[in-house]
Amino acid sequence: MIDPQPPATSTVTPSGASPAASPAASPAVPPAAPVPYVPAYGTASLADLPGSLLASLGLPGAARLALEPAARVCLFLVDGLGAELLAAHPGAAPFLSAHLRGTLTAGFPSSTPTSLATLGTGAAPGEHGMIGIQMAVPGEGRLFNCLRWTAPGPPIDPDVWQPAPTVYERMAAAGVEPVYVAPASFDGTGLTRAVYRGMRHRAAENPGERVEAARQALRETRFVTVYYGDVDRVGHFHGWGGGEWLEQLAVADRMAERIAEGLPPGAVLYVTADHGMVNATDKVDVDLRPDLREGVLMLGGEARVRHVYTSPGAAGAVLETWREALRGRAWVVTREEAVAAGWFGRRVRREWLGRVGDVVAVPYGECVIVASAGEPVESSMIGYHGSLTPAEQNVPLAEIRR
Repeated sequence: MIDPQPPATSTVTPSGASPAASPAASPAVPPAAPVPYVPAYGTASLADLPGSLLASLGLPGAARLALEPAARVCLFLVDGLGAELLAAHPGAAPFLSAHLRGTLTAGFPSSTPTSLATLGTGAAPGEHGMIGIQMAVPGEGRLFNCLRWTAPGPPIDPDVWQPAPTVYERMAAAGVEPVYVAPASFDGTGLTRAVYRGMRHRAAENPGERVEAARQALRETRFVTVYYGDVDRVGHFHGWGGGEWLEQLAVADRMAERIAEGLPPGAVLYVTADHGMVNATDKVDVDLRPDLREGVLMLGGEARVRHVYTSPGAAGAVLETWREALRGRAWVVTREEAVAAGWFGRRVRREWLGRVGDVVAVPYGECVIVASAGEPVESSMIGYHGSLTPAEQNVPLAEIRR
């Protein structure tokens, strides 16, 4: 079984954080800031799942999760389905709730491109380099959006930006042709190339088509991944826990049940997610705060994880300004502190260090850091993710065998 205990936490206590107050402390004392919930790399994280899946198929791989052998494997990835979100609404997803094996941590940032790269390589973010949605291209003074795969200037080669071999390439080299069931629009994108190299794409649009495509693919090959993104999409625009979100959770639950019903003998279905979500009620808008723009060349990351790239010589002043402005609402640290705390894994490759902000600001609670002028759509959302909180980090791992 997967260790259900929370992962070890960082010793970094930025932005005014301090040890928890004693129960006998005066009520007048402000509550201490929470401690970052550092991913359980090497024991129970998404980075530990791919090697375990390989090992279960009888292929070379680190079997850290001790999954039992299987003739065929289907991995169903439900975007945005956090373990705490699922636990809060078991009635909307009775099938998944009845087949939970354990809980994994997503990785940092707890965002889709980062988690897809982690699942695709079996490596922590500091190794594969996909450390945010928007990252600086080191030495070039431009910002790259790896979700949309866009940047001003020359195009970004996915094979260069994320050069680590994928587990799917390893499968193909061993004679297993992995299949990826997802919308047709995903085929050929930069992000797909970066994280799914070695997969054969099978286009399927609606839930029913994806279930049928998964069933057919499992009759043809030994490894299939199915993606469903509407739980995350609805959560962003309507918030998690509401009526529309519960409807999508029920759809995902039914999809898992129908895929399981069609499993060939000896096959296993695993269901997990790339991150959880929180609903924001406290928005700090940097485009309305000149103090938070002072000394900042580029603002990267996303609303729950900001990579702040500073002007030469301004990093110290920016750090202090952001720490003071976000005291009690975010962990604000230097690049070196974030790396040393293990947020991105045991190490960050030297060539990726420039992708990390000079200052890294990570909101907790219900706070987000938005930029209404530069990111109007993202700034208007309700649900967000990316941070180092249990609600965003913990993802379920369900298991159904035939």
